Amino acid sequence: MPQPAAARRAPEPPAGFVEAVLAVVDDIPPGCVATYGDVAAILGSRGARAVGQVMARYGSDAPWWRVVRAGGRPPSGHAASARPHYDAEGTPLVATTDEDGYRIVIAACRWRP
Repeated sequence: MPQPAAARRAPEPPAGFVEAVLAVVDDIPPGCVATYGDVAAILGSRGARAVGQVMARYGSDAPWWRVVRAGGRPPSGHAASARPHYDAEGTPLVATTDEDGYRIVIAACRWRP
């Protein structure tokens, strides 16, 4: 029998990890981006998905648009709301024909502390 959605939900990340992720994201300069995997690696983790969970649950007050998917796509489901931030910060973009309509040129703006 399948488990209810609540039972399948990923466990809550430890509070220290949440705070560490948000601190790293706050350090990403305007016009730059880091992938979920980059943020995890900075913290000595391989948990890109855990970083994504933190951003989804707690990242609304952080510069969330600066954390992108490895292929240069904006956060899932947030392309339209992220675009004005990228434009205002001068983040390099390239037009695409996919549903997002653009990708971030990671090679030109990837942040490495």
